[in-house]
Amino acid sequence: MSPYTLYLVTDEHLSLNALVEVVEQAIAGGVTMVQLREKHHDVRAFIERANAIHPICQAAQVPLIINDRVDVALAVGADGVHLGQSDMPATYARRLLGPNKLLGLSIESWKQLEEAKQLPIDYIGLSAIYPTPTKLDTQHHWGLDGLAKALQAYPKPIVAIGGIRADNLANVASTGVQGIALVSALCAADSPKQAAQSLLREILSARE
Repeated sequence: MSPYTLYLVTDEHLSLNALVEVVEQAIAGGVTMVQLREKHHDVRAFIERANAIHPICQAAQVPLIINDRVDVALAVGADGVHLGQSDMPATYARRLLGPNKLLGLSIESWKQLEEAKQLPIDYIGLSAIYPTPTKLDTQHHWGLDGLAKALQAYPKPIVAIGGIRADNLANVASTGVQGIALVSALCAADSPKQAAQSLLREILSARE
């Protein structure tokens, strides 16, 4: 199974204890990668939260990806970094991270997708597939047709993100996309473990 298959992106509004519980449960349910996203915490809080969940990820051999911050990833020994378009350029991030860390980049347009082909990254996050309240500044929604075309155009793994829920998950997975990233479907679930089990079953079933 691809490490990108069921990709948890954490909700920065979770308390530290809730974050730990969500990550523990989601991994127990089958999540294959975790991205710690912290847009508004200071760097010390970011490091504290990363250190709290890193051992859980390590024990399960699930990669921990840090959103935006190369320095935080290096400080805690995380498995990689996911960059946005306004973050450190990927070439600089790769130089700092070395060749063995995972490096992802959010892609929001066809122009960015073409540029990504020349960058030293491991995967792209295609955003947003559908409209989503967690990202209000999105200019482009790929939809299923756009996702399918992107899969043909881009040679490395793609993680689909944005507005993906239990009721449209199968349609997204059936495109053959290598990964599906989810926030609220896991972080806001009554049981993240049961949610992850159900979501993973649906993804694998839709790929058959």
